[in-house]
Amino acid sequence: QVQLVESGGGVVQPGGSLRLSCAATRNMFDIYSEAWYRQAPGRVRELVAAITPGDNINYADAVKGRFTISRDIAKNTLYLQMSALKPEDTAVYFCHFHYGPNGYWGQGTQVTVSS
Repeated sequence: QVQLVESGGGVVQPGGSLRLSCAATRNMFDIYSEAWYRQAPGRVRELVAAITPGDNINYADAVKGRFTISRDIAKNTLYLQMSALKPEDTAVYFCHFHYGPNGYWGQGTQVTVSS
């Protein structure tokens, strides 16, 4: 079993920045893919950014140019650097790791963008 622990959420003003972290209890050397999702109230969970096989990186159109996904394999940690935040970025953010056929979710961290 793999546990993912997210941190870094909070309240920030529009235009501000936050960095989310997702620490795994298993090393990332054999990971298949990793990603960040978000879910706003009343909406479905949506993909924000992902690192897929071959180290390809994909972003949702809504966050391109503002968010950056990265990882530190030595620390078993995935990051999401968020800049130029907008009120519509308000959501619970979840990390997701895929090892082989199995996927694992973090518990979620709240990000609120408000003045």
